[in-house]
Amino acid sequence: MFALINLSYLAAAVCFILGIKGMTRPKTAVRGNQIAAVGMLIAVVAALLHHDIISYAAIIAGMLLGGAIGVWLAKRTATTEMPELVASLNGVGGGASVAVAASTWLYAVNATGAGSAGWTAAILASIVIGSVTLTGSIVAVLKLKGNIGDSRNNRLWHMVTLVTVIAALVGAVLFASGGSTNPLALAALVGLCLLLGVGLVQPIGGADMPVVVALLNAYSGLAGAATGFVLGNQGLIITGSLVGASGLILTAVMCKAMNRSLPNVLFGGAFGGSDSSTSKQDEGEFYDGKVKYATPDDLALLLDSARNVVMVPGYGLAVAQAQHAVKELASQLESRGAKVSYAIHPVAGRMPGHMNVLLAEAEIPYDQLKDMDAINPELPQADVAIVLGANDVVNPAAAEDPNSPIFGMPILDVHKAKTVIVVKRSLSAGFAGIPNGLFIRDNSLMVKGDAKEVLQATTSAFKEL
Repeated sequence: MFALINLSYLAAAVCFILGIKGMTRPKTAVRGNQIAAVGMLIAVVAALLHHDIISYAAIIAGMLLGGAIGVWLAKRTATTEMPELVASLNGVGGGASVAVAASTWLYAVNATGAGSAGWTAAILASIVIGSVTLTGSIVAVLKLKGNIGDSRNNRLWHMVTLVTVIAALVGAVLFASGGSTNPLALAALVGLCLLLGVGLVQPIGGADMPVVVALLNAYSGLAGAATGFVLGNQGLIITGSLVGASGLILTAVMCKAMNRSLPNVLFGGAFGGSDSSTSKQDEGEFYDGKVKYATPDDLALLLDSARNVVMVPGYGLAVAQAQHAVKELASQLESRGAKVSYAIHPVAGRMPGHMNVLLAEAEIPYDQLKDMDAINPELPQADVAIVLGANDVVNPAAAEDPNSPIFGMPILDVHKAKTVIVVKRSLSAGFAGIPNGLFIRDNSLMVKGDAKEVLQATTSAFKEL
């Protein structure tokens, strides 16, 4: 039976790897998800067959409760709230690792005394990484929801984090050396690590939250792998390692896309990093009298003669739930012979793939979605580029202003299109907190309003031409 269980875990791991590979391309993403789901089913069945399972009633009850919560979350979570949901699930994973590791340690100490050094190290890793993931994810969710803003006193958080790190290290050494088997000592260590999670994420600016979410995803995988060592569960070790490795790779990719260094993100901004608030300009003075406004009717007239149109979706498109409206306008353009493409920045929205998922809901063909490297060479030939709620990822300052806090960040070269239409509800800054020079370019026009309403009005006007 033991050999069959391990073989099942191996089969599940192969499914996970094939699933991850499938999700690297839009055309195979659905199939990749299905393969990964099959792998998870195999892993769950193998875990239930393990000889250490004592009470199936408790497991079934937990699965029913968790499944019900999952269905409820899936039905109530809007596409715009997906980043918050992912961050929440990361936290749940971290919390589960802490609970399993702590309960296993308490049971073992009471039954047989402290275990081997390797087993104790795995307990320690589960507690530290899981606790940081739990509270770090809570802070990330609150930041994404706008319930808490960026810290105004990062130095205080840096000091709190430094003191917490030192205290947690001392506690970890005492724990690992077997200096205390008191449950209160374990509770104190967990408490310090929970505080550390808050201190690591709180100083990070809102613009870096997509990177933080990816990093916390990696943390939850590493915590799960450590818990696998605690339980001697090969399936959990493999699954956690895959999640941790893929999360770290995704974090590195996103750091590159946002011009952030990985070490800075790993340390949560606690040991350096600049405060972009010192670079903010007065928006009123920056934009005063320089923005040229247009109406949906004007946009319809421009599109009537356009043969190459590029849509640039951003978070504002997700907030307005305008994916179906943009698809309808694109269909009208294509019916008159225009070519329509969609420029996708790696961090458009608030999580990787946010725009891809949103546009897929409207059944927009995958081959029209082009990533930054593919679309940038084509933008100078675009007759019209329509920016739909995007901000920092199209800010020319990233390429032209060495004094800008986002200088060096790869952006979509929308400003190189012949005509740029910016659809935005206001002139408010993006996550980076700085004004956008694209809005006052000579080739730019702004249509103020909700993206869905503007697109619907433009489509109606376009049909009448």
